[in-house]
Amino acid sequence: MNTEKLLLLAGLLLRFLLEPTCAVAQPQHVTLEDVVQMAKAQSIAAKQAATQKLTNYWQYRTFQAGFKPQLSLDGYLPSFERSFTEVTQPDGTISFQPISNNNSVLNLALSQNIALTGGSVFVQKQLQRFDDFQRNNRLYNGIPFAVGLRQPLFQFNAMKWDRKIEPLKFEESNQQFIESLEQVTVDATGLYFELLVAQVNLQIAEKNLSNNDTLYKIAQHKLELGKISQNDLLQLQLSVLTAKKDYASARQNAEIASLRLRSYMGYRNEQALELAVPTQIIELAIDVKKALQEAFNNRSDAIAFRRKMLEAQRDVDKARKDNGLNATLNASFGLSNRGTHLGDVYIRPQDREYFEIQFVLPIMTWGRAQARTETAKANQQLTTQSVEQDKLTFEQAIYTQVTLLQMLQQQVKLTAEADRIGQDRYQIAQNRFILSDLSVTDLGIAMQEKDRARRDAILALRDYWTAFYTIRLLTLYDFERNEKIK
Repeated sequence: MNTEKLLLLAGLLLRFLLEPTCAVAQPQHVTLEDVVQMAKAQSIAAKQAATQKLTNYWQYRTFQAGFKPQLSLDGYLPSFERSFTEVTQPDGTISFQPISNNNSVLNLALSQNIALTGGSVFVQKQLQRFDDFQRNNRLYNGIPFAVGLRQPLFQFNAMKWDRKIEPLKFEESNQQFIESLEQVTVDATGLYFELLVAQVNLQIAEKNLSNNDTLYKIAQHKLELGKISQNDLLQLQLSVLTAKKDYASARQNAEIASLRLRSYMGYRNEQALELAVPTQIIELAIDVKKALQEAFNNRSDAIAFRRKMLEAQRDVDKARKDNGLNATLNASFGLSNRGTHLGDVYIRPQDREYFEIQFVLPIMTWGRAQARTETAKANQQLTTQSVEQDKLTFEQAIYTQVTLLQMLQQQVKLTAEADRIGQDRYQIAQNRFILSDLSVTDLGIAMQEKDRARRDAILALRDYWTAFYTIRLLTLYDFERNEKIK
């Protein structure tokens, strides 16, 4: 071996040792169940559903806290003022006298709402201190103890209706969280099959490109032997070009579909996804009555039907009572005292009573009161009609989905059998063409039918699994395990 060849070999060896080796990342094989679980665990949609559930929980806790005793301390401390104030003299003239004082008040109260009547009771303790810095004088005033009642009369009781409606809202929000996760499942399934169809199309395009290229080379040899025409050779050459174009388009579609799925389920790994074909379907015989029963027991829509009817009744009740006599009873009883020292407030305090009834009675409203009431009644009737229509639509959706699922179970089997036959038929057609026993046109037809059968089988699986998870969403019931989804 001469020197030039040795130098060239050494250079190639040195380049191989110095250049970093690039390991090709192996694709990650995932199933439909894997994608569903990842989407439920880390997708933005699932996290938003969890956040909304937490928000609804604390809103309900706020509602519950409103019916428990509330202890509060209020007042103003200090409250200093230094100014001139207007003072009317005995002869009617005005004199502006200087003032410099501090008037501080602290009030400690324990209150309790009464949902049955819409009123509230309270226990109160108050202390007031007044400092007159101009005259160097100090006074104390206080309420050592007082108990009171505030009771609306003939008025709309919002608390009574809230105790009926708010628990339904909370129950509805809990079911909406489960529905949101099931919706994530349906959406992830759709994106899974979008990528799976794209990958199958890419596999078909790659296989067709390889087959067409091989057949074109065989046809060139057959043309030399005079066993094929120039027109057939050109047709095969055109098939090769078409296959190259289809392959490039399929690769682009697969990349886009992969990006959409990875983005939705929060997949951060750089590995490519290679999806498994979920051919093992779950044979289910779902009774429509059972599905309807579970849907009305579990779905948030069924709870919303009851909530909307209660809200309509509440609005009618409010319209009626807001248009009539509105009165409020305020009463309190306790002890009070004053003195120059803090302890004087608690020495032989005097009785303290307070009682009043405030009222508003509309006399002439020019039909406004009746119009408000009739509007509320009309809205209640409209709500009733809307709820009835929603119930019918809800039932129809469940019936349609159950029927569709039963049909798709059979459709999956038929398309799988057609796919197998199409693959076998194309293999036979390919062998016949090589033996000069089949035309190029017939070979092309066999290829198209083979590809169509493969795509139809995947699309049937997509429709089946979408219907399978949709019936879970509509009923919040797992018919595979015969249990409610929690």
